[in-house]
Formats: sequence, structure tokens, C-alpha cells
Amino acid sequence: MDRANVDTDMIIPKQFLKSIKRTGFGPNLFDEVRYLDEGQPGKDSSQRPLNPDFPLNQARYKGASVLLARENFGCGSSREHAPWALEDFGFRVLIAPSFADIFYNNCFKNGILPVVLPAEVVDQLFMELDATPGFELTADLQKQEVRTSDGRQWSFDVDSFRRHCLLNGLDDIGTTLQQADSIKAYEEKRKAEAPWLFTG
Repeated sequence: MDRANVDTDMIIPKQFLKSIKRTGFGPNLFDEVRYLDEGQPGKDSSQRPLNPDFPLNQARYKGASVLLARENFGCGSSREHAPWALEDFGFRVLIAPSFADIFYNNCFKNGILPVVLPAEVVDQLFMELDATPGFELTADLQKQEVRTSDGRQWSFDVDSFRRHCLLNGLDDIGTTLQQADSIKAYEEKRKAEAPWLFTG
């Protein structure tokens, strides 16, 4: 996505925000630039005319799970539908020089790894991507490295707790449920100490 300041309305336009399910948003990811017509909720996107100039419509990017982007990716409103749409499309890793704060946090909460690399590295990767058919990037969360197919690598930082959650497939609820025994023990203790709180 070779443009700066891609906002959440471009990632998933407002007319598709009526659902609170986390799935089904992938067909409308980048809707306004991905298709040649105007998208509407409930419309079968498989029958819509594609914009041939949009990268995700090109055969070489079919099935991509890493999205390379420019600075301030995910700016604008705080809609969580944006990472839902990216994840539903198949992206697992986003690489950019910077991300909007709320979007960055929402990515981790929804199983997507946002990787921050220096702008000059992202520039280099875009040039190589454009010039090299079959160019591939791999993100190794365990080692906290981004690698090219020819073996070059760049390190990235990620909070240890967020890294643990992504590696173990944990969201906020899953993290809480890891403490289920302690929660149950506390509830039983409170019930014994103040039984009147648990009547009715």
C-alpha cells in the first residue's frame, strides 16, 4: 500500500460498519480503491468490476499475508472494523514506518502483528518489491525479525506481553480465562466472607 496516511475509512469504508461480527469484512477491504464501482452492504463483491491498478488485484499478490505500507497507517477514526477487515482478508503482518496509536493497539487485540521499521528500510523494500517478481517478506515474531528471501534481516521491537499473546493466540478474554482458577477461588472466598452479596 504505497501511500502515506491511509486512514481507517479507506481500510473499511463507513457504510460497512453496521455489523459487529469480526468476520465478513475482507471483501470490502480498501473498497473505494479496490473496485471501480461504489460498494454497498450486502452486495456480492465477486461480481463487481476490479480496479486493475490496485495492487491487491494483481495476481502476484494473491494470498499475501504481509502488507507493506507507508507512515501513519491506520489513522483517522478508531474503528476496530479496520483490523477485522485486514485479518479477514488474510493479512497477519503489517509493516510500516509508523502506525496510528489506536489502530496499532487494535491490531494486537485482533491477532495482527504491526511491525515498525525505519522509513529508509521501507523505501528500500518498496523499490525491491516493485523491481522483483516473486519478492517475499517473512516476519518471525519469535526472533523479532523481518527477512527477505535472500536472507537479509531487520530487527523490530514488540512488547513482551503482546508477543506472548500473539504467539499463543490470546485475546483479552483468553488472557483472563488463563486465570480462571484464581478467579473462581476469589469468588468462593468472597461468598464465604459476605454471603449476603450473593443472594437473590
